[in-house]
Amino acid sequence: MRIDILTLFPGMFRGPFDESIIKRAADAGLVEINVHDIRGWAEGKHSVADDYPYGGGPGMVMKPEPIFAATEAVLDQSPDRGPIVLMTPAGRQFSHDVALELAKEQRLVIICGHYEGVDQRVHDHLATDEVSVGDYVLSGGEIPAMIVVDAVVRHLPGALGCADSAEQESFSEGLLESPQYTRPPEFRGWTVPDVLLSGHHAEVAKWRRRQSLLLTAQRRPDLLKASRISNEDREWLAEQGVEWLPPS
Repeated sequence: MRIDILTLFPGMFRGPFDESIIKRAADAGLVEINVHDIRGWAEGKHSVADDYPYGGGPGMVMKPEPIFAATEAVLDQSPDRGPIVLMTPAGRQFSHDVALELAKEQRLVIICGHYEGVDQRVHDHLATDEVSVGDYVLSGGEIPAMIVVDAVVRHLPGALGCADSAEQESFSEGLLESPQYTRPPEFRGWTVPDVLLSGHHAEVAKWRRRQSLLLTAQRRPDLLKASRISNEDREWLAEQGVEWLPPS
């Protein structure tokens, strides 16, 4: 996969992509990430890429010309095509399913908005997808772009050391992940549940499933209501005092 990120602040991306899973995936040739400075396509001596909004109002708006020029130039660098994703609060909510969807692409172009946003013509005539990472205010689309890239790269075949890791993580089945433990078996009097030390894989799987269900019911009941819950799961949850589940 090739990912091109267009931003006014390329320096923000120094570091996050040079560590951990993303770096290993890049070193293995699974992903190529390129960060481009939109100002490189801005006209004039001062490479101005933003201006005051028509109609008045606070802040500045990113100009359409350098964004279009940068995107079109970057697209010409590779024959592969894919979504042109604009990071914007008006976009669809980013989720596990959206990450899986984007991970199937050969290429992504991600445009980072900033200031008061981008000229509406970028929304209307350039971006093919718009994504938001949540209902809160950030300084720009750079950190959201990092979130999207991290979540997408994890789903590229071979990016994780264990093929089962992505399938067992939180949200992979619409539920939160069950509690995790490692050595030592006892720490300051707190012990690891016996079932995890038993070596009985079926019982471990059952324990993890039930703990995942219970944790989701306690902390994200909205996810539980939208998940596929078996009658056995429902009965066990009812025994734990979770009785609000809709019938299957």
